[in-house]
Amino acid sequence: MTGILLIKKKVLSILVILLSVLIIPACGVYSFTGASISPEVKTVEIKYFPNRAKLVNPTLSQYFTDALKDKFVSQTNLELVESNGDLVFEGFIQGYTTAPIAIQGDQTAALNRLTVKVKVKFTNKKEPEHSYENVFTQYQDYESSAALSSVEEALIVQINEALVEDIFNKAVVNW
Repeated sequence: MTGILLIKKKVLSILVILLSVLIIPACGVYSFTGASISPEVKTVEIKYFPNRAKLVNPTLSQYFTDALKDKFVSQTNLELVESNGDLVFEGFIQGYTTAPIAIQGDQTAALNRLTVKVKVKFTNKKEPEHSYENVFTQYQDYESSAALSSVEEALIVQINEALVEDIFNKAVVNW
């Protein structure tokens, strides 16, 4: 009886290994971030995103561009290149606004909202059907009693993280 169980375990182990070998390559290149990038894609090019918004934060363009580069370098095996990338990101910061929200009974705002809009053109040279052009928008609310200048840096960090995550997901997470 023990011999039969041992044989069944060996057969089951071999089947699991065979299935793993067959299934994993079919998924393309996969990372634990959820990115599914074709094995033919080796490089990514991320151009500088200038700020064309009416209200300009002088550090936002560089900070956003660097955050997008950092995401791809840290979350994929792609090489960051200056030109001729297999994946190309370009665009500009389209909007940077602050506006009151949550109006109270005395007609004053309890909160203000900082909103950033980024227009992105993504080109996938290996799989053109995955290319897109889109406007991504994210915002963070802050107390109206706080001056924007005192909370702006922290808000930009949070907004950039959300924007970069959205752009990354739309480009390389094919769920």
